Amino acid sequence: MSSARRTVQVRVPATSANLGPGFDTLGLALSIYDDLAVTALADGELEIEVSGSGADEIPRDESHLIVRVIRHVFASVGRAAPGLRIVAHNGVPHGRGLGSSGAAVSAGVLAAKGLLEGDVDLSENDLLRLATQLEGHPDNVAPALFGGLTIAWLDEQARPQHKKLLVHRGVAPVVFVPETTMSTSLARSLQPLQVPREDAVFNVSRSALLIAALTQSPELLLAATEDKLHQSYRAEAMPETDRLVRTLRGAGFAAVVSGAGPSVLVLADGPGRRLEAAELAGRVTDAPWEALMLAVDFKGGTVRDISVGAD
Repeated sequence: MSSARRTVQVRVPATSANLGPGFDTLGLALSIYDDLAVTALADGELEIEVSGSGADEIPRDESHLIVRVIRHVFASVGRAAPGLRIVAHNGVPHGRGLGSSGAAVSAGVLAAKGLLEGDVDLSENDLLRLATQLEGHPDNVAPALFGGLTIAWLDEQARPQHKKLLVHRGVAPVVFVPETTMSTSLARSLQPLQVPREDAVFNVSRSALLIAALTQSPELLLAATEDKLHQSYRAEAMPETDRLVRTLRGAGFAAVVSGAGPSVLVLADGPGRRLEAAELAGRVTDAPWEALMLAVDFKGGTVRDISVGAD
C-alpha cells in the first residue's frame, strides 16, 4: 500500500530519565501514553487536532513538533513528505520531567516509519539515530521507542546506542506530578560544567548499583538512587520538589527528580510501599501533587497501519 491516504496509529510511553545517578544515560518507560493517528494526505494539506496535556499551547501549523519530525524523517531517506492529518491525545504531562518532548519526537519517527512501510525500512538503529538528532540526547527517546529500562550512550562516531533491560517485577513506580512546570533548558543551565572527581566516582558507583537494584535487587534502590551530579544544583529552582525528595528519602523511599523535574519519581520495592509513599507525600507538602501509580512499560512505542483494507 502506498503512503497516500494511509493511516497509522502510534502509541508512545512517558519516560523518566536520569533515575538519580544515571545522568543523561538511564531512562525508564512508564505506563502513561501519547496516542495519535496520522493520515497521509495530498501534498500541501495539513490538519491537526490535539487534546490532553498542553493542548492549548500546541501549534496547529507547520511548526508542530510531530509535523517537523515526520518531514525530517522523510527528507533523511530522500522521500517527499505527504500532506498530513494528525489527531493526537497527549497523556504524557507537558513540562513535568516525564519526557513529553521525547515522546513527541519518538511518536513522529514511528509515524514516519509506518507511512514509509513498503517503500523504506527503518531499523531500530535508524529510529534511535533520527530521534536523537531531533531531541538532542538519547536518554528519553531510547525508553520511549523500546520500553523498559534503557542504557543509552554515544559511540566513538557519536552514533547513539542503547541496551534494553527488563526491570525486576518487585519495582513499583509512583510519580508525583505538581501543577507547576520546569524548563529543561533552565534546569540544565543550573549545573556546573565541571564537578569534583569524588562526585563523579560517587555517581559511577551508584549508577552501576542502580542497574543491579532495578534488575535483580530492589532492596538496594535507596542507596542506588543517590546522586551528586545534578539534583542538588537544580534544587533552588524547584524548592517543593527538593523538599518532597528529601522527605521521602529520609523515610526510606528511593525518591529522585524525574528527568529535569519538577515531578518526583519513587522506585518503591513493592506496591504496598508506594502507597505508603503517597500517603507521606500527601501529609508533608503544601502544594498539590497528583500521585500516579504506574507500571514499567516493557513494550515501548508502537505503530500499526489502521487504513481501510490494511491487514
